[in-house]
Amino acid sequence: MRDDSTGGDPKQPPVNPTRKPRGTGRRLNGAVAHKLGLAILAGEYAPGDILSGEIAFAEELEVSRSAYREAVQVLTAKGLVESRTKTGTRVLPRSRWNLLDPDVLAWAFAGEPDVDFVRNLFELRAIVEPAAAALAAERRDKVDLKVMKDALAEMRRHTVSTELGRAADRDFHTAILQATRNDALLTLSASIGAAVNLTTEFKQRGRTLPRNALPDHLRVYEAIAAGDANEASQAMRVLVDLALDDTRAAMSRG
Repeated sequence: MRDDSTGGDPKQPPVNPTRKPRGTGRRLNGAVAHKLGLAILAGEYAPGDILSGEIAFAEELEVSRSAYREAVQVLTAKGLVESRTKTGTRVLPRSRWNLLDPDVLAWAFAGEPDVDFVRNLFELRAIVEPAAAALAAERRDKVDLKVMKDALAEMRRHTVSTELGRAADRDFHTAILQATRNDALLTLSASIGAAVNLTTEFKQRGRTLPRNALPDHLRVYEAIAAGDANEASQAMRVLVDLALDDTRAAMSRG
């Protein structure tokens, strides 16, 4: 039996021959991808590093070789690694990573997120969401407004300090993108929603939220409901800017 990755300077995990693989399955493959993704985003493996071969990793993680291979395929699809027959599985440069993938975002925020990355996310939101709010003000219908209003009611009821409240916050932002009737913008809904959820969750780790953001959301909704594109855009820009300020404050206290 041989290790199928050669070349480079692979990082070898300790191998315990007495362990038995726990099998395969979608949940297990996801758990392995999660573990490796976390390690890559945390910098335990730097771009250019070669992961040890599937035999060593499968034994270290107590999973089957097929489960490990499928996990690597997940990471490959997200742009984190590439596998080649002669060189093994190599961590790709950060510029190749799909940083807007919801899983990659979650892995980035599992620890202490990079300051520049957080700033980049908010810059993206500041570009996309005010324009989306303006389009929503022009194109929304009664159904869109009801979804937004219901999401705000859930935010008020549960508060964003709870999982249900954060889900409602995400639904509000998604509803705005939906109301644009722009399919290209809709492709960003999962990424924007994940960014909203993860930054809100991060801001309250071990501390209370610095302020109640519900009034900011209400101003956006009222402008969209009134069909005022300029006000909707401005209200959303203020919402994103204040959220960035709160996140910076949370990071400085961390």
